[in-house]
Amino acid sequence: MNIDNIEAFVYVNHYGSFNKAADALYLSQPSVTSRIQTLERDLDAKLFERQAKGVQLTDTGKTFLPYAQQILQTYRKGKLHLQKKPSVPQELRIGSTVSVSTYIIPELLPFLKGLFPELTFKLMTATTDELGARLLEQEIDIAFVRKLTHPSLRSYPLYDDPIRLYVYDSHPFAARGRIELSELAGEKLVFFECGSLDWLRLHRVFESLEQPPDIVCHADQSETAKKLVLGRAGIAFLPGVCIREEAAKGRLVPVEIAETAGISLQTSLSVRSGEYAELVEAIRSFQAFSMIE
Repeated sequence: MNIDNIEAFVYVNHYGSFNKAADALYLSQPSVTSRIQTLERDLDAKLFERQAKGVQLTDTGKTFLPYAQQILQTYRKGKLHLQKKPSVPQELRIGSTVSVSTYIIPELLPFLKGLFPELTFKLMTATTDELGARLLEQEIDIAFVRKLTHPSLRSYPLYDDPIRLYVYDSHPFAARGRIELSELAGEKLVFFECGSLDWLRLHRVFESLEQPPDIVCHADQSETAKKLVLGRAGIAFLPGVCIREEAAKGRLVPVEIAETAGISLQTSLSVRSGEYAELVEAIRSFQAFSMIE
């Protein structure tokens, strides 16, 4: 009997849905269905009944559930004991999103090296979903990501990065500091698309305008969008972490808009449950996180 099939059974019961269980396990829905079907053949019993609002256990499934949960728990405890990692590894494999890799990692690594002189690093940049999968496959040790929810992972919020409108220093908005949303109509806008739900909130704000901004460029990198604004190609909504130096020098100026206040990106530290406690505490103490605003 395959432990992956038992895990799929426990997850489908927990989430009440094959699709939600597939998301939590970083699998496709057909893969989860196949695992359940294989388990049902092994047990020669039907475990779930499909209903309008999801799936429910059959009587046989209810009988088998506590045994499946115990098997999975025992397996995980045994695996954790055999693969127990030291609180600080010799080589730390770090995964991070592009913004963290560009603006945070260069400051964080010297800080960690000062605390753990023997520590070496291996870096990987990818999307939150890809990093979550690699963390579960033990291909990386820690991940700096937007948000991950999985029973085998532990996540620690590090900082919220406000998204504000930034203009170049000679733009008419720069001297005012605050504008009405309607004043964006017709403005040339460089739009940085990072795929977060918080960025979708900006799209919804634009939909309320009779005349939307003139989006002259969609950029998938914040650094590209920032340089376009510095080159006066347009103005842009940007996360604060990427413009700290330019804002401090007055080259980029934040402009407040009531309808976009409170939009931010949260970055968290994710690790496998029970691993690297000393390292996690060290990272959470990194003071640069408190300076992002």
